[in-house]
Amino acid sequence: MSSQTKIVVLHMKEIIYTLLFILLGALFIFLLVCMFRPKEDAATSASNVITGEAAVYVPGVYTTNLILKDQSVDVEVIVDENHINSVKLVHLDEAVATMYPLLAPTMDTLEQQILEAQSLDGVTYTDDCRYTAMVLLDAIAATLEKATPGVSENEAILP
Repeated sequence: MSSQTKIVVLHMKEIIYTLLFILLGALFIFLLVCMFRPKEDAATSASNVITGEAAVYVPGVYTTNLILKDQSVDVEVIVDENHINSVKLVHLDEAVATMYPLLAPTMDTLEQQILEAQSLDGVTYTDDCRYTAMVLLDAIAATLEKATPGVSENEAILP
């Protein structure tokens, strides 16, 4: 049995090219995995799993159009997963503010109470602005309904 020694000559340039292509291939696969995995916030989902609580709202800025006679005002609610961060009137025209002078002060009072309680339950208002408060609370409720998981924007309609 005669064994012949085989000599393989590898050029350094070929080794470097091979390692470079392997590295680029691994990087490409890593980027594909990162790009196409589900977009779930890992920290938030981990904290919800640990505490056992589900998200109350879908984070974002939600608006409901409130029509007063021939003018419109938007009620804007900003929420994160578990908190109401802001409730305010946007696009409040000067003519609307003049025609409905209780609109802005009532919204300010309601906003303070809603942000403290993080709910529409137990919100109080005076008899002077009872109807204005009821209209605003209905608009805020419709806006918060849009922010609730599982409710599409078309299903949440102002009554």
